Amino acid sequence: MKKNPLTVIRLFITGVLLLLLIAGCKKKEDSITVTDIDGNVYKSVKIGNQVWFKENLKTTRFNDGADIPEVTDYDEWLNLTAPGFCWYENNESLYKDPYGALYNWYAVETGKLCPLGWHVPSDDEWQQLVMFLDPDAAPGFGESIYAGAKLKEKGTSHWPAPNEGATNETGFTALPGGIRLHYNDLNYCDKEFGFWWSSTEFSDPWSWNVDMGYNYSSLYRYKSYKTNGESVRCIKD
Repeated sequence: MKKNPLTVIRLFITGVLLLLLIAGCKKKEDSITVTDIDGNVYKSVKIGNQVWFKENLKTTRFNDGADIPEVTDYDEWLNLTAPGFCWYENNESLYKDPYGALYNWYAVETGKLCPLGWHVPSDDEWQQLVMFLDPDAAPGFGESIYAGAKLKEKGTSHWPAPNEGATNETGFTALPGGIRLHYNDLNYCDKEFGFWWSSTEFSDPWSWNVDMGYNYSSLYRYKSYKTNGESVRCIKD
């Protein structure tokens, strides 16, 4: 049966409009910008079924307006069992942009770090990201020899050489924000490693985190002392 030319044209136009609508929705989802309570603006990226910040969190206040205590003193940081944050080497002007702040897990535990509509990813959500990027990764183990390379910013503007394998093909743009150790007076690993909290507790005194480094392509999953200061990425609810 011969089709009416007008019917064919209508079907073609409908198909094109659907494709444009889908592309527009994807573009909109990939280009969400979010402002935290301090006025910091973050870009986002969709990876698989998840939408992530493309930058580390920088807020100095919880999303209800309460201040997060900035703790610069070593002994005070060491003994914290309450929320706290710091800037790497206590130097906001040098490290806030682009690395963000370092938070202890007690700040994460409040559930109020990320802007409304966003949250600190759970261990399961980090593992979901890993499995999307590397289907050969062991389910439930949360580590991959490839995922770190796909998440790290390319080049050596922020990572030191060789920044092993980095492609940033996801647009996640992971940066080496360093860490503040609970047992060391000095922060360390600037421009070498990045550590990101999950919201999932392992058992006292540890919680789960992930890390990436300049000299490997992997993403590793560890239990980390809750008193450590680490970076935070937010994920959409």
